[in-house]
Amino acid sequence: MSEESSLKGKVVLVVDDEPDILTVVEELLDECKVDKAKDYESGLQLLLNNTYDVVILDIMGVDGFELLRNAVVRDFPAIMLTAHAVTPEALKKSIELGAVSFLPKDMITELKDLVEDVVRGGGKRLWWLKSLEKTGPYFNERFGADWKEKETYIKDFEESIKKE
Repeated sequence: MSEESSLKGKVVLVVDDEPDILTVVEELLDECKVDKAKDYESGLQLLLNNTYDVVILDIMGVDGFELLRNAVVRDFPAIMLTAHAVTPEALKKSIELGAVSFLPKDMITELKDLVEDVVRGGGKRLWWLKSLEKTGPYFNERFGADWKEKETYIKDFEESIKKE
C-alpha cells in the first residue's frame, strides 16, 4: 500500500502574472486545491479572505514582496517563485520578510517536492536549509561560487534557523 501524499487536500494560493505559470503550478500540485490570481489586487483579496496551507508568490509583476508581508502576518508559509528577480538582494529580502523558501522558475519542477517539505515541516523556516541545498548549485552558477561567503546574511540566517 502506498503512503498517502502530504499534499492531499491542502489549499494553496499561487499569485503570478504569467498564466502559463499558474497552469503549471496547478498541474504540479494536482492533489491540492489551488487558488490562482494573476495580479496583486486579486491575490491580496484571496489572502485576506481565505486560509492557505502554502502561498506561492511571484516577485515581479504582482508586488510579491507586499503579498509576502500579508501572508506572513496571516501565518501562511510563503514560497517565492521568480524568474527575473533571482538576485542575492531578492533572496535576502525574501528571507528578511519571512518567506519559507525561494525557488527560481528555472527549477519549477522542484516545486512539488518543496511544497511537500514545507507542509511536512509545518511551514517552519527550517526548510530554507533543505531548499538552499537544492538551489545552491543554481545560485553558485548564477551568482558565483563564493556568493554565500560574500552574502554574510546567509550564514547568519542559517545559524539562526538551526536554533529555532
